[in-house]
Amino acid sequence: MQSYHTRRDGPLNQEEIEEKCKEVKEEMQEVLEWKKEEEDKFKKDKFKTHQAKSACIRNLKKVARRVDSVKGTTQYWKNRKQGMSHFKASIELNEYWAELKEKAKKQEEAEFEKIAKEKLPRLLKGK
Repeated sequence: MQSYHTRRDGPLNQEEIEEKCKEVKEEMQEVLEWKKEEEDKFKKDKFKTHQAKSACIRNLKKVARRVDSVKGTTQYWKNRKQGMSHFKASIELNEYWAELKEKAKKQEEAEFEKIAKEKLPRLLKGK
């Protein structure tokens, strides 16, 4: 049976960390190209159906999550490159994710309040 995990005798050496940094930078370029394509599509296209427009909006949200993910990974490998241990770099990465979750939660609450303020006057007039 084939094993999908490689066994290591020790921690990553500096060359392997440098290689990981390069891979993450290349991935960031791909994600930024994807983001640009989706933004161009959203700006230029006259959508034939509302489903097509909704799909484009969902893709923009996916791109934003992916950009955040790659930024976190970039920060992790940058910290490793500077000599930080895996443990400490992982803590930094977890703090980054917690910050993003908090920001998303605040944004969601703000959107909910905005919608509630818009609909409340109509509800009160209907009574």
